Amino acid sequence: MPRLNSQLIRALSDYGMVLMLLLLGVFFSLMTLTEQQPTGEIGGQQVANAILAQHSSEASIWVVTRDLPSDQAFAKTLTQSLVAAGYDRIHPVVGPPRDARAALVQWQDQGAKIDAIAGTEVTSTWLVFADLETSFPEVGIPRIHRPTPYRWPNFLKRDNLLNITNQIAVIAIIAIGMTTVIISGGIDLSVGSLIAFSAVLACLLIREVGGALDATAIGMTLACLGALWASAAIGGITGGLITFFGVPPFIVTLGMMLMASGAAYLLSGGESVYQVPDRFVWLGRGTTLGGLPNAVLLMIVLYLLAHFMMGRTRWGRYLYAVGGNAEAARLSGVPVKRIQLSAYVLSGALAGLGGVIMASQLKSGAPTYGQMYELYVIAAVVVGGTSLSGGEGKILGTLIGAFIIAVIQNGMNLMNIEPYTQKVILGLVILLAVLLDKLKQRGLGRH
Repeated sequence: MPRLNSQLIRALSDYGMVLMLLLLGVFFSLMTLTEQQPTGEIGGQQVANAILAQHSSEASIWVVTRDLPSDQAFAKTLTQSLVAAGYDRIHPVVGPPRDARAALVQWQDQGAKIDAIAGTEVTSTWLVFADLETSFPEVGIPRIHRPTPYRWPNFLKRDNLLNITNQIAVIAIIAIGMTTVIISGGIDLSVGSLIAFSAVLACLLIREVGGALDATAIGMTLACLGALWASAAIGGITGGLITFFGVPPFIVTLGMMLMASGAAYLLSGGESVYQVPDRFVWLGRGTTLGGLPNAVLLMIVLYLLAHFMMGRTRWGRYLYAVGGNAEAARLSGVPVKRIQLSAYVLSGALAGLGGVIMASQLKSGAPTYGQMYELYVIAAVVVGGTSLSGGEGKILGTLIGAFIIAVIQNGMNLMNIEPYTQKVILGLVILLAVLLDKLKQRGLGRH
């Protein structure tokens, strides 16, 4: 029986966070289940199928849309499907209701008939089409076709899921460095301020050295690398004070948090630095591989690399050994101080990368970026199963923890929960994660 309990505890430790993420997805899917209206290409294809089933190829068909991108995608797909099926009497009407009325007047004067009117959810319900038999008797009694609504969770819509991954990219990337720091037995409160520092420094270098609005791709890359190097150097200073002078990590990183924030304000003069070229948004807003945001792709690559480093290299084994028992690791020949220092350098560098990504997303650098991010990052790490006591944790667990935080925030936003209540709930989630970590340690200790 004790063995069974131990196995259960280990199973919950390994897969509990995945189960929690799935349960949260199911919960928010049920809570955001609403009636959806097909738009764009999907709506156009649905209406085309209805027309193909109910009208011959000789039918006169109006396609009524507004001058909007989604409506034009609707009209393009609908028209292409009908033309491919041999329909050649397709008449587009693009514009507001008055344009549709003017077209009806013209057709009535000509004595032309309309067999079907295809429209979006909005255009098909215009009042001008409400009583055609009375208002425009000469055009006949056309059948109005519109997309059929269906029920689907707002949470599971493709755009929302992409939004979750894009929003969590910065936090998840920084959480890699935080995971290594916490596993080594430390903590880093400076990452939020380093986001602002790096964002401001990168944009300043682009403006002052790289050519501002005329900066080249190489110039922008060098500016961003400079910001990353400066952030890594700050991480090195932090790690040096902790490892070589024995100052508690909480005190050092708290002081560095204030210094980095102050430096961001001094460099920018308290204002946003926005003189960067449009191409600068490629990293933060650009997409590749079927619409996957570049920031998300970078996040995936970094997590795969970090997973390999933590599980397959000597550095990763040393990191766990230092966090588990630094003195025993030292006696075993592990370079404890170097390992701890490298964790803080990595944390600083990844915080700097997060600042560059945020600057790219917002096309500017400001000293206000990154506020409270250190708490969200620590929350992601702890919720992902990394022990605050050090020596225990998994990098992929951190990614799951980051997604849990993002899903909770996104779900609460979709449910229109006010921000103050969201803070309370997120705080409870963090406390629950820490409590479960302690209970897990006690359970494994007894068995």
